[in-house]
Amino acid sequence: MNPEELNDNNQDPIQENKPSDVSSQGSLTTPPPSNDGLGLWNQNRLDLTLVSDTANRLKQELSKVIVGQEEMINLMLSSILVGGHVLVEGVPGIAKTLMAKLMAKAFSSDFSRIQFTPDLMPTDVVGTNIFNVKNSEFEFKPGPVFSNIILIDEINRAPAKTQAALFEVMEEYQVTIDGTTYPMGYPFFVIATQNPVEQEGTYKLPEAQLDRFLYKLNVQYPTLDQEKEILHRFRKDFRLDKKPNVEKVITAELLKQCQELIEKVSIKDSLLDYIAQIVVSTRSSGDLFLGASPRASLALLKASKALAAIENRDFVTPDDIQYAAYPVLNHRIILTPEREMEGVDPKVLINDMIKKIEVPR
Repeated sequence: MNPEELNDNNQDPIQENKPSDVSSQGSLTTPPPSNDGLGLWNQNRLDLTLVSDTANRLKQELSKVIVGQEEMINLMLSSILVGGHVLVEGVPGIAKTLMAKLMAKAFSSDFSRIQFTPDLMPTDVVGTNIFNVKNSEFEFKPGPVFSNIILIDEINRAPAKTQAALFEVMEEYQVTIDGTTYPMGYPFFVIATQNPVEQEGTYKLPEAQLDRFLYKLNVQYPTLDQEKEILHRFRKDFRLDKKPNVEKVITAELLKQCQELIEKVSIKDSLLDYIAQIVVSTRSSGDLFLGASPRASLALLKASKALAAIENRDFVTPDDIQYAAYPVLNHRIILTPEREMEGVDPKVLINDMIKKIEVPR
């Protein structure tokens, strides 16, 4: 067939076979152009059904007990799917600890809870060597941090030396005691809670430790309708007997498969530049005393990929990055004293920075 025959009907054969990028619902059905410089569409979609189905099943299990808090659940799930730690902050009584316990209950993994108190010692967390009289040797007794899912309740109630015991294990997934290193098992992630209202008997978390959390989630009060639903749901269930109904839906093997799929989610070079511009803008802002570190850039990359995978998309969009920006950055920045005294909301400040950056097309 010659070129003239191809164009008899004034049709461009390349244009005719180009896949449609918008479905009838208005969402992308094919990934964006690959970064190989050829401008070609990826022919093989990455099947993320495993990730999205796992996320939906977990949300269904948590909704048996938790009312509302969809954003918190979505972000916490995306963090866990990439192996990130989460700091949950909110006033007492809004299900911070309950959420973490239910999340752990949905995993087929070991769970450990550590209640931080002012008299807690580092050895109470990571463990210590104990002399065995029978064999006249020291033996290592692991602390409660040697588990898969760690819930640290009221993390800001322990002094600095106890908080510092978490530095190594949260970043390097290991504990070093008397020159011997003990690795953590898989999976390993920390869910910590803290109360921002009380100041007496609390110790502010150091910036080095805050930076190790992928997200800091600020949990809000439920709406009026959600408050009514809570009362109706538990008016004959004072002891929350529905908690045992939460089934285990994620195993270590399934989590590892999900993480491997999330790593393969596509992200364009222009979006990588977009992430870098957002993070670097925090370092040059006159409203901030301390900006975000390169660890924040990597966290934003991981989070945006996880959020895309949960939505069963194999490519990242600017919306994913913008959605994750505040929970990733809010605990990594410090306002100047002047802005703190003015009561500037960090969320408003971060959103204003993002608006000044051109969104990639």
